[in-house]
Amino acid sequence: MMSPIGFLGLRVGQIRSLVKWVGIVVPMACIVGSLCALFLWGLDRATQARFEYPWLIYGMPVAGFLMVLAYQHFGRSAEGGNNLIVEQIHEPGGGVPLRMAPFILITTVLTHLVGGSAGREGTAVQLGGSIASAFGRTFNLSPVDVRILLMAGIAAGFGAVFGTPIAGAIFALEVLTIGRMQYEALLPCLMAAIAGDWSCHAWGIEHTHYAINYLANAGENTGFHLNALLLLKVGIAGVAFGLAARFFSEFSHLVSAAFKMVCPYAPLRPVIASAILIGLVYALGTREYLGLGVWSPNPADATIAGFFHPGHVDQWSWLWKTIFTVVTLSSGFKGGEVTPLFFIGAALGNALAYVLGAPSDLFAGLGFVALFAGATNTPLACMIMGIELFGSLHAVYIAVACFLAYLCSGHSSIYMSQRLGTPKTASAHIPPDMSVRQVRDLNVQAFGDFVGRVRLRTANSSLPKQKVEFMARHTLALKEIGMVRIYMKPREKAVGTGNRLFGGKPLYRELVLQAKAAGIINATAHHTHFGYSNSGKLEDEGFELSNADLTMCVELIAPREELEDFCRTHGDLLKRKVIIYKHIEHWDLVGDAVTADDALKPKVVGRA
Repeated sequence: MMSPIGFLGLRVGQIRSLVKWVGIVVPMACIVGSLCALFLWGLDRATQARFEYPWLIYGMPVAGFLMVLAYQHFGRSAEGGNNLIVEQIHEPGGGVPLRMAPFILITTVLTHLVGGSAGREGTAVQLGGSIASAFGRTFNLSPVDVRILLMAGIAAGFGAVFGTPIAGAIFALEVLTIGRMQYEALLPCLMAAIAGDWSCHAWGIEHTHYAINYLANAGENTGFHLNALLLLKVGIAGVAFGLAARFFSEFSHLVSAAFKMVCPYAPLRPVIASAILIGLVYALGTREYLGLGVWSPNPADATIAGFFHPGHVDQWSWLWKTIFTVVTLSSGFKGGEVTPLFFIGAALGNALAYVLGAPSDLFAGLGFVALFAGATNTPLACMIMGIELFGSLHAVYIAVACFLAYLCSGHSSIYMSQRLGTPKTASAHIPPDMSVRQVRDLNVQAFGDFVGRVRLRTANSSLPKQKVEFMARHTLALKEIGMVRIYMKPREKAVGTGNRLFGGKPLYRELVLQAKAAGIINATAHHTHFGYSNSGKLEDEGFELSNADLTMCVELIAPREELEDFCRTHGDLLKRKVIIYKHIEHWDLVGDAVTADDALKPKVVGRA
């Protein structure tokens, strides 16, 4: 049992912690909310200008080229966007650069000005992460506190830009790791989301109101409502929302990879995307899939608000908006995915309502939040968002749609740095705390192995029975060796290799030359891009001029005895250097061709 003194000390510690977070989080969230207000105001003006001056879309190639070029020359790590913030929360390191805030604000407004199909959540989250990181550096917070502050920054940005503070707080706790909530930041995130939303409203910013009128006229005593047949239809729609969310995520990654493969020069990718988007505008004869899609001066255009109107039927807007958004964001234009996901979800819900014979406004609202839940793996946050936006009367339907969409979207996400805490199915044998990017790589590798086995069996079955040389079966011959890594700065000189007029040879070059003379198997020198050594300060790669203080690594591979002899022989060069030894194995492939009859027989190989 805790003593009174211990109990009192614990309470005092909690009060001190609360006072600290109030003093840091609330001012930070107010700044984030104010920046979000400025952003939303600029976004609204840019959208109005695009409608008033339709010719602005022809500036899309120039705008895309300039914004990607600016990020390359001045943005540096700010290019990482939302994924950088998630990575910094998981593994605090260099922090989120303050320049991310003005970069993402200006470039997102520019994207909407020229008609790019993008959202606003990415901008809000990056504004929050950038300002939060700056506060962490100002107050010299520990890595643990910086992690909590970054989560609070996400909550502030999300709550402010959508006007849903509770959902913003839960989103910041839930988005980092699939299947696991980050409760250590519960109160700071809630404070930040409320303060961010309040400060955004204080500047006179109002959010679009969406209403579900289903059961609105059923009377004041409707209370809890559940229709079994309607619930079944909601379940079917929830599965469809999850599959659509997975399609959006995977299609985004596929198109992004295609742009990089087709056009290695990044600033030209949005130019290509602009040509595609403008071509689609003329092919479809409409501009309704450009921009946010929240409103339009043309009543015939598909908008989010329009999908909630009873009697409005739209079968394919969800697919066209998906294409426009993926092409825009995958090429390098800036903005978020969430508002387009709201559009896609509401449009798909409207289409499903027509097919299933369900209320169109209810299903538009369900798609609005459920598709977002599947694409970001945040079902609780999206359920709460649905209740905040549409009221608690439809809470059961909202929960069913969000949870099923989350389950059916698989281990995919629009955020590649999101970690997998708990697999969605017990049969998924995935190591814990892997990122979505690593999970996708494992799936690609597994699919490649499966295709290889199928091809092998097909080829074997088609061969004649006589013995034919089919493939080469090799075994591994293993050899114990080691690797030494030596860390230094590029400007360090080798002792005794120069004269008074000219300095000595660079140490890393001299070590590689001496290793070659000593018969070392492999010797290389690696430039690093970011980091520190010997507890020094963090160094970043110079953009125009090389950074002579950045750490360099010389790597030697040879049998351990040879490495030990090398270090002893050249001890004068290696004094006061960080030297790391690691045991590795050298694999040598040996073997001859085998026949088709033997190709599929199992064979025991050496230890790997």
